Amino acid sequence: MPSPIALNPPSPSPSIFKEKESLRQFPSMTTAVSYLSAVQRADTRARSYDNSSVASTPALSLSSSVTASSENSILNNGDENNGLLYPLEPPISEQVFSTVHAEFGHCANEAYRCISKHDYRKPFQEHTVEEPPHYILFATYMSYLIIHFFGYMRDFFGKHFAKSSFTHLVHHNGYAPLNSDWDSFFSRRLKRRMDDCFSQPVTGAPGRTTLILDRYSTDYNETQIYTGTTTRALNISSYNYLGFSQAHGGWADAVQESVRQYGISSCGTRLETGCTELHVRAEALMARFLGAEDALISSMGFATNSTFIPTLAGKGSLIISDELNHTSMRGQPKTHRPWKIILVIVEGLYSMEGTLLNLPRIVELKQKYKFYLYVDEAHTIGSLGPRGRGVTDYFDIPPHSIDVLMGTFSKAFGAAGGYIAGPKTLIDALRLRSHSGPYAEVMTPSVLTQIVVSMASIMGVAPPAPQPTKSPLSLNLDCSIVAPKHSAEELAGMAPVSMLPTWMNLHPSLADGSEARMRMRRLAFNCRYLHAGLKKLGFIVYGHPSSPIVLLLIFNPAKLMMFVRFMRARRKSIIVVIGAYPATPVEKGRARLCPSASHTKEDIDLFLRACDEVGGILDLKHGSGERWGIDKVCERAVELVHSV
Repeated sequence: MPSPIALNPPSPSPSIFKEKESLRQFPSMTTAVSYLSAVQRADTRARSYDNSSVASTPALSLSSSVTASSENSILNNGDENNGLLYPLEPPISEQVFSTVHAEFGHCANEAYRCISKHDYRKPFQEHTVEEPPHYILFATYMSYLIIHFFGYMRDFFGKHFAKSSFTHLVHHNGYAPLNSDWDSFFSRRLKRRMDDCFSQPVTGAPGRTTLILDRYSTDYNETQIYTGTTTRALNISSYNYLGFSQAHGGWADAVQESVRQYGISSCGTRLETGCTELHVRAEALMARFLGAEDALISSMGFATNSTFIPTLAGKGSLIISDELNHTSMRGQPKTHRPWKIILVIVEGLYSMEGTLLNLPRIVELKQKYKFYLYVDEAHTIGSLGPRGRGVTDYFDIPPHSIDVLMGTFSKAFGAAGGYIAGPKTLIDALRLRSHSGPYAEVMTPSVLTQIVVSMASIMGVAPPAPQPTKSPLSLNLDCSIVAPKHSAEELAGMAPVSMLPTWMNLHPSLADGSEARMRMRRLAFNCRYLHAGLKKLGFIVYGHPSSPIVLLLIFNPAKLMMFVRFMRARRKSIIVVIGAYPATPVEKGRARLCPSASHTKEDIDLFLRACDEVGGILDLKHGSGERWGIDKVCERAVELVHSV
């Protein structure tokens, strides 16, 4: 049954509402088996020539590889080959790909790489607010005014003539309402009408593509009816920045083995019986990764801030927190006495603005005014900097210049939880005094393993020190982790093999760091290309060019939901996330785009072409500056990336 809210014009545009093509139109790629066979043949040919110069993605073990028997459950979910499931052209013999294209796109072109690093020859790009024409703001305010007017009218008449529908908002049978009509007005009269654009349920790994659970509503989104079918869509909205959250490959294999070693959960808190060797190893590895004395991990990113900050600041402390900081970092102890401690809390990257912290300027102020600095790197750790160390690495600022470094594992690391790092005396105090230690459930072993493997692959694993052999035939079991020769400076930042669990054997491309370096450079290219491409097409875009979050301003609430529905209704579906009031200013609704290392250059082309069409239909192109056509943008992508 078609959805009453789906777009279904009588004369659909062929580019947006084109009927999905059949696999029969692609005779060379009729099934997933044929594609996988082509990959296997190319892999065999490449390995027979021992072409060590070709960088490959981690090989899939038997436990996680895609075989013909698993085709239906993994790949063939009723999808046709439109370029999302697997490439339209099989790889050539020189290209070795072992990842599933739907999870991590195949891209061997080294031109589509970039290093995330601040160029001190250029001034820091401050956040600039570009305003739309006045008629756009007027139409946006009028939209909210009309929505509120009719919403209040419906509430007024409904409470008098349809009381049964409003019993949950008034006193009923002696019970007070859980939510007042005022508190729930926005969610009932605005958000519910566009609920099909929020909280879109998906299934499968949050990789390059994802599967949307198809649903529709017959009561204006009061309820949703699931059809039992799925649609594969290009995923431009997940925080899986480096694509580590894969269902297949070296990460998944290590996580699978950790369940055999440790079970599902530790079933305890850190100060009781929940602490395992994985917790100790992960914290030691995190401290080395950041260049800090010590680190402490938490099972939830939000709880990392909300449980540790109150321990850092008490009576006599002044907290200066940016107004755009995350909710977990807000709050101020009330006192009328002189401040004993001043703690400045900032984010490395503001996720609803895409704004990058001007860290050199903040450090300069810190040295002048002697305040303590707390930096939240939830969206920068792993995704910024030539070595993936976050905003300090991006600006090449020593980590010890920051008093407290905080971040999360749910973005670039493809896991969950958060960490806090700093001087050992501070971390030791937090272990005992914060509410996280005695009350919070610890991270599960599988999540810890994902963190350790991801971090080790970014750092690279230093080869074990040569040991004197007793016999020419003796074997060194540590040689299962292989790394090429490195300089002394590179070895200082690598993870010693002794810091990893003895049962953890990493694929060579993970152990030597080449896989992670490739992914970080692909992410940097995709971020810059998407940001610069949208601006050249005429859109108002917020954020720093190197930011993994790109904000596309849409403004009008009606256009927000139409943007999502247009993208989802395309032949090659695209899933996007939107943000509106109260998460943003009332007149500045936006789409929050998250490019990933798993996206190919063709994926960004696809999304830019979709934005170009939809932006023209919805009148979204109000940016200033020189404009290019979509073909010119796609053809000169490399030039665009290196010009920002």
